[in-house]
Amino acid sequence: MSWQNSENKLIEGEDYYLSPEGYKVFTEKFHLKRGYCCKSGCRHCPYGYDKKTGTFKK
Repeated sequence: MSWQNSENKLIEGEDYYLSPEGYKVFTEKFHLKRGYCCKSGCRHCPYGYDKKTGTFKK
């Protein structure tokens, strides 16, 4: 990740958690810290993006 440097390493349990399948799932806090929506339909998207419709709900 190009925006990630030594000062802002990801913190497990705060920025992400591991799903039962072993995937990293980013938290709402992480998305807000990043500052923008990536339009990937993330599980905890605080921006309200709906991947099915391509629109923002909030």
